[in-house]
Amino acid sequence: MPDSGATRDQGSFVDSARVRVSGGNGGAGAATFRREPYVPRGGPDGGDGGRGGSVVLYATPEATSLIAYASRRHWAAEHGRPGAGGRKTGRAGADLRLAVPVGTVVIDEESGRAIADLDAPGAEAEVAAGGGGGRGNVHFRSAVNRAPNLAEPGRPGQERWLRLELKLIADVGLVGPPNAGKSSLLRAVSAATPRVAPYPFTTLDPELGVAELAGGRRMVLADIPGLIEGAARGAGLGHRFLRHVERTRVLLYLVDGSAPDPWAALEAVRREVTGYAPDLADRPSLVAVNKLDLDEVRALRARTDRPDVRWCSALTGEGVPELLEAVGEAVAAAPEPPRTNVAPPTERLRVRRARPEPPTVERQPWGFLVSGPAVERLVERTRFDSDPALQRFQVALDRLGVSGALEEAGAQPGDTVRIGGIEFEYQP
Repeated sequence: MPDSGATRDQGSFVDSARVRVSGGNGGAGAATFRREPYVPRGGPDGGDGGRGGSVVLYATPEATSLIAYASRRHWAAEHGRPGAGGRKTGRAGADLRLAVPVGTVVIDEESGRAIADLDAPGAEAEVAAGGGGGRGNVHFRSAVNRAPNLAEPGRPGQERWLRLELKLIADVGLVGPPNAGKSSLLRAVSAATPRVAPYPFTTLDPELGVAELAGGRRMVLADIPGLIEGAARGAGLGHRFLRHVERTRVLLYLVDGSAPDPWAALEAVRREVTGYAPDLADRPSLVAVNKLDLDEVRALRARTDRPDVRWCSALTGEGVPELLEAVGEAVAAAPEPPRTNVAPPTERLRVRRARPEPPTVERQPWGFLVSGPAVERLVERTRFDSDPALQRFQVALDRLGVSGALEEAGAQPGDTVRIGGIEFEYQP
């Protein structure tokens, strides 16, 4: 099955993308007849069309960003092949499998609801189903029509716009104002190499690092870009990176001890996190003051009576091992973070001899609009370039009550009637 190649996403970090996915159309059925010597009245032998391929998203650790979907918007699966004589079914279209990072949430733009949460390696979701293949004329043979010269077209594949949002999966989220030293701390406790410099700036992309604890234990830390006042309302980097703290089990609030008022900065960051997602206020958390290598920070520690605060220096490593062990204990005791609420899949109930829903007829300035699941499926299944298919279509409209509904609505000969994107001229 085709693969998008999205695992090769070296480049800038992209954690949100908008894409259009299209399942493949089903192949058309064949209207053929068996004609061989010494086989009288061979009859119809047209095969069915193949089913269209589906678009499937799957999570893999090899993908670290959604950059593969930043420049290419439309992704389509392969169409099914038409049927052939000898009752040969057309080949099914190949599924299109698209790789996304672990932690990707898939949101349907039309409904605004999450339809998949790919939060584990190997998790996958079908996001655009392929259309079914059309039936060949062998299915329409009956006692009164032994040589049906009609077949069905394939049904169109599902098409939808999706929004992909990456939420990093980590044990610990490093949260704090810009220039608090989160990147320096991540470098100090892991092999990650986020950019650090002796001048003020803030991280623009989240970074992940793995820290080694005593006893061979490991934990994953995420450096969340600095939060400023109003981040919960979209200021600065805003919602773009605040969502990455949703999946962390423990929050580590890190502040710059040399700031004019470290405690005010701490409370400001707490307000932004809580304002973005109120349930994060109940998430286990720790507080650490960085830059203990500076004299003014040591003086601050001497006059501060807060046993809940840890002190460290990411530059010299002082206090870092003790902080790491405290964080490890908090992670071990913390519950799993809540999962994203995903809309339940649509249940398809097959009821035999179920009475179809009556069609709806609406008068419009240009004519009459006929809608309804049964009549729209009928349009999808009809080949309008075939006279036998048109005759069958007219009979089916009568059986579904469309002709009677149009007459009751006041349709006159020559009026325009539209069903499922196809326009007809009404002739009673």
